[in-house]
Amino acid sequence: MNPVNYLYLAALLFTIGASGVLLRRNAIVVFMSVELMLNAANLALVAFSRLHGNLDGQIIAFFTMVVAAAEVVVGLAIIVTIFRSRHSASVDDASLMKL
Repeated sequence: MNPVNYLYLAALLFTIGASGVLLRRNAIVVFMSVELMLNAANLALVAFSRLHGNLDGQIIAFFTMVVAAAEVVVGLAIIVTIFRSRHSASVDDASLMKL
């Protein structure tokens, strides 16, 4: 399969993720959309790495996955804390966290 097809798929996944971030109000859906955008970026990095014949993109994608895993832990903890206190996972309620 041609690496350009992977780049088209990465662009499509990134677009879906960006539209989810911009259009949705639920924090879980926004969080999943950000993860979809990170995975699309990883796919593009690996496709470019394969296209140029080196491993640099794959190494960067690996470190991006490690950072995304840490982001999942922190993000879900924040979302669960907001849900427990407000009984809602709406992004509009996030402004209530200010003092």
